Amino acid sequence: MRILPALALLAATAAAPAPAPAPQVEVWLTLPDKSALLAKQPALPLRRGAGGTITVDPGKRYQKMVGFGAAITDASAWLIQHRLDPRQRGALLRELFGSEGLGFAFTRLTIGASDFSRTHYSYDDRARGETDPALAHFSIAPAREDVLPTARAARAINPRLAVMISPWSAPGWMKSTDSLVKGTLRAEAYAPFARYLGRTVQAFAAEIGPIDYLSIQNEPDFEPENYPGMRLSAAQRARIIGDHVGPEFARMGLKTGILDWDHNWDKPEHPLGVLADPAASRYVTGVAWHCYGGDVSAQTKVRDAFPDKDVFFTECSGGDWSGPWADSWSWTLRTLVMGAPRNWARGVLMWNLALDENHGPHLGGCNDCRGVVTIDGKTGAITRNPEYYALGQASRFVRPGAWRIDATSTPGGIETVAYANPDGSRVLIAFNAAATARDLDVTAEGSRFAYRLAPHGAATFRWRKPR
Repeated sequence: MRILPALALLAATAAAPAPAPAPQVEVWLTLPDKSALLAKQPALPLRRGAGGTITVDPGKRYQKMVGFGAAITDASAWLIQHRLDPRQRGALLRELFGSEGLGFAFTRLTIGASDFSRTHYSYDDRARGETDPALAHFSIAPAREDVLPTARAARAINPRLAVMISPWSAPGWMKSTDSLVKGTLRAEAYAPFARYLGRTVQAFAAEIGPIDYLSIQNEPDFEPENYPGMRLSAAQRARIIGDHVGPEFARMGLKTGILDWDHNWDKPEHPLGVLADPAASRYVTGVAWHCYGGDVSAQTKVRDAFPDKDVFFTECSGGDWSGPWADSWSWTLRTLVMGAPRNWARGVLMWNLALDENHGPHLGGCNDCRGVVTIDGKTGAITRNPEYYALGQASRFVRPGAWRIDATSTPGGIETVAYANPDGSRVLIAFNAAATARDLDVTAEGSRFAYRLAPHGAATFRWRKPR
C-alpha cells in the first residue's frame, strides 16, 4: 500500500519520542537585606563543558550526613503544645520537619531539665540525704508532658528524624553537691548513672522510636550557678564510658551511639584525652561540639587524630548579643551550616527550636537567647529568625544519607560546601563573602552553569547529572 508523503511524515512524527527537557539548575537565594529569603529563583541552564572557577567533584567523598535541625527543649515543646492551637501546631511542625518545608532531620532532647525548663528536675529526684541506687523511683513522666509528644509528632512528619539526648545533670543524690546545681558525679554513682542513662534510652525509645545518639553530659567543663549542670573531667568521662556506660549499653542491647565532649571548640584536649583511653574509645561513636568558645577547625584537629570517630555539631544559640539580622544570619550560615560540615560534622544543631518573645520560658541561665523561631505567647504568631534561614539554606536540600563532596572556593570571594544526595541530585551552597557581586562559573561532571551572586548573599543550587 502506498502512503502519501504527508501521512508518512505525520506517522514518523507521532512515533518519535519527545525530546528530553534541557537539564536545569534550581536556585534558592537569601540576601542580607531580606529582600530574598530562601526565595526560589529562575532556573539556570546546565550545559556541557568544564573549566569553571568552582569545581564540584562527587568522586571525592567525605562524611555521610545525618542532617540539620535544632533542639526540642522543654521550653520549645511547652510553647508548641500550649501556645499553639492544633492547626497552628501542625502547620509549624510540618514547616520545620516536612520535606516541603525546612526538612529538619536531626534534633536533640534533654535528659531531665536544662536552663530552658520551667522547673528543675531529673528522672529520679529524692529528698536531700536520700539515695536510690536501684532506681526504684525512676520515671520519665516529665518528658511525657510536652517533649516526647512533640518529638513523636516531628518523627511522624519526618520518619528519618535522628534523635540525640543529653543530660545537664545526674540526679542530685548521685553528685558531690546532693543537688542538680553544680558538683561532680561521685565515684560510687558511676554504675547507677550508667543504668539511669540506659533506662532513659529504653523509655524514650518506647515512646518515640530509636534514640540514635547520647552524650553522657552536656558541657562537662562548666558548672552553672543557677541551673542543672555537672563537671566531669576527661579522666572521669573515660572511666564512666569505658567501665560503665559502654558495658551497660552493650548488656542492654542498646545501639545508641555514645558521643563525648558536647562542649566548646576551645578545649580539644578534652575529647582527645577520652579517645586516647582504649577502654572508653571502644565505646565512643564520635565527638560533639558547641560554638561558645574556640574555632570550628578544632573539629578537624580531633578528627584527624581519630579518623574512625564521627563528628557532630550539637549546640549554638543566637540571641540579642549576636548583632543585626544580616550579621547573625551570615555568621550562622558560614560558621555552622557550612563550616561545621566542612570540618567533618555529620549533623548540625542549633539550640532552642522555639522560644517566646521574652526569650523563654527558662529558669536560670541565658536571659536573651533566641530560638530558631519565636512563638508569641499571646497570639501564637511565628517569627522566623536568622537561624531559620541559615539552616534552611542546607536543610531543605541536603537529605539524610547525603555525602559531603568536594567543592572548591575562590579566595576572598565565594565560600562553598557541596553534597551528593541519595536520589542522585547534587547540591552546592555558596556564600559571597565579598563586598561586590561575584560571578560563579561552576563545573561538575562535565557540565557547567553560571550565576552572579550579590554581595554577602547566599544561594543553594540543586541539579542532576545529565544522562
